[in-house]
Amino acid sequence: MLTMKGKYGLKAMLHLAELPEGQRALSEEIARAHNISKKFLDTILGELRVAGMIHARKGRGGGYILARPPSEIRVGHVLRVLDGPLAPIPCASRTAYRRCDDCRDERSCAVRRIMLEVRNAISAVLDERTLAEAAGAPESLEAEFRELALGA
Repeated sequence: MLTMKGKYGLKAMLHLAELPEGQRALSEEIARAHNISKKFLDTILGELRVAGMIHARKGRGGGYILARPPSEIRVGHVLRVLDGPLAPIPCASRTAYRRCDDCRDERSCAVRRIMLEVRNAISAVLDERTLAEAAGAPESLEAEFRELALGA
């Protein structure tokens, strides 16, 4: 499940992706626009800065800016930085694999097989979508949701 940290971090990154090229945003501005606690957002922005995803400048003309163009930043990467692996259980993770203590035979474990499918489906969406695509496509996503609801 997506944590609040991941959700707010993604909102902040999308906020920065929607800014005109070269424009910076203050954390207060991002927090106010998305109803996020400034203190919590500052912690999140600090993690994104340390991960090299954003740049920060203090003082006059300061604020936050994406480190790379939004078309080069994958949603999955942002969420892994903030929330860790996408897999619901450690034995299904590609980046943080860990064998389960209670599993006798990983190859025949039905739970693992299902969770691998879940992980692959999540990754297929999040690792294919860039911030530019996510920020610029609200109408097309709404159409997709309507289609899913009608087909269900």
